[in-house]
Amino acid sequence: MEKRRLNKYLSEIGVCSRRKADQLIETGRIRVNGEIPVLGLKVNENDEISVDGKLVQKVEKKAVYILYNKPVGITCTTDLRVKGNIIEAVNYPTRIFPIGRLDKPSEGLILLTDDGDIVNKILRARNHHEKEYLVTVNKSITKKFLKRMREGVPILDTVTRPCVVEKLGDMKFKIILTQGLNRQIRRMCQYLSYNVQTLKRVRIMNIKLDIPSGDWRALRPRELRK
Repeated sequence: MEKRRLNKYLSEIGVCSRRKADQLIETGRIRVNGEIPVLGLKVNENDEISVDGKLVQKVEKKAVYILYNKPVGITCTTDLRVKGNIIEAVNYPTRIFPIGRLDKPSEGLILLTDDGDIVNKILRARNHHEKEYLVTVNKSITKKFLKRMREGVPILDTVTRPCVVEKLGDMKFKIILTQGLNRQIRRMCQYLSYNVQTLKRVRIMNIKLDIPSGDWRALRPRELRK
């Protein structure tokens, strides 16, 4: 029987993402056959794995993939102690978690799933997956602002990738990113002396936002295939 790295195995059976699995291993919260595992340990279905003393079992089920139109004020965390957390807002009957995040003042499209393995595939920066946003700022947009945003802005000890930026109104623009730095658009605007007033994500790859704020729906078969 094929063995896989423990973090990959846990993500495949929907327990958590690989990154979270590594954190659980490092903090000693996982046992494999009663022993504390090391990072990189390989396991298979015959191994007895527990998290916080609870036995983990592979359940043969169809993975869940959800599109949620996150309202402003909802926090993208699975920590139920946080008021306004995304898990309670969606209120899905089984355990799911968000793929990536939108900060609390932002709104729009975010995906949730119980498939831990797909998280890395979608978020991996080298895959250059497109994410499209509609943004309003606090003052008139100039040609210089558009040029600088398109070419790249120095934030977080790097320079942002060249991106598509299109002016939609005096203080509104569309931006398509292929990376996901922390609060990237807000930081880019702030560097150029603009403040973001509203920020809405309307597309991730081929998946477009098409439901009212606060609603969710399952991804369609054609969306999943692509």
